Amino acid sequence: MKFGIHNPSWLFGGDPAGIFESVKAKAQWAEDHGFTWFSVMDHLIQIPNVGAPDEPFMEGWTILSALAAVTQRIRLATLVSSVGYRNPAHLAKIAAGVDLISRGRLTFGIGAGWHEPEYRQYGWEFPPRPAVRIRQMEEAVRLVLAMWSEKRTTFNGRYFHTEDAILEPKPLQKPHPPIMIAGGGEQLTLRAVARLADACNVGGSPDAVRHKFEVLRRHCEAEQRNYEAIERTSITSFLLASNEAELAAKRRKLAVPDSYYGFAGTVAQATDLIGRYQAAGVQLIISSAYKNDSETHELIASDVMPQFA
Repeated sequence: MKFGIHNPSWLFGGDPAGIFESVKAKAQWAEDHGFTWFSVMDHLIQIPNVGAPDEPFMEGWTILSALAAVTQRIRLATLVSSVGYRNPAHLAKIAAGVDLISRGRLTFGIGAGWHEPEYRQYGWEFPPRPAVRIRQMEEAVRLVLAMWSEKRTTFNGRYFHTEDAILEPKPLQKPHPPIMIAGGGEQLTLRAVARLADACNVGGSPDAVRHKFEVLRRHCEAEQRNYEAIERTSITSFLLASNEAELAAKRRKLAVPDSYYGFAGTVAQATDLIGRYQAAGVQLIISSAYKNDSETHELIASDVMPQFA
């Protein structure tokens, strides 16, 4: 089992000018403490269940390019980029640059998109049918792969077009940076994973994740794709303490709502939960910490990860 850290919140203190120094320190700490992955959300405003929409919020690819220059080993990703937020040919160019800056540590995370208020605020068209957004995502991945591999790319799809487009230099990773498609839609999204992705990311309980992987395996069989060639990842929000008393105190201090969607528990309980994810087939567990609670990831590094070494 590998461990990663996801950064969904940019609240690190009172001064937004210090955001990058804070996330840089977080990524470097993760790299120095055995985590193999560090990802950020690709949104323009904060999403529900994480914070208020008018919180400070950093653009994902800007941050990745900066982190690529100040880290050495950890894999970097957006979890994940919405297909609607950038022309995919331009995104292929951005991602190639991040892969070069990081010396081959980029995972290209992409999804169909869902946060309609954000689309409205920034003037993007929001196709209301998920099937349309998923088809856009598949086509975008095909275009990105073409841009990364062809000398010049002419692409005439249903949604996206390029004409004799040049992308130089190409990404450092060969044949290309890994493609991660996030989402658990059983009919279309997981089929897209089987067709195009090198990694998937699904959320939910261990039993729910196990079921999604079984669906993915069936799609792989239908597409004649090796299921084991796809890295299986899952993301969970954690709030951890050493024991029940400390957990109760932390819940009061951080005003954790009863509707908290993640896992709040002790180290022993988290170890049991992650063991269940491992048994379900998860190879990389990606953890975010409620309100950037630093002790949560410190406990994962010191007390949980050694149990899965």
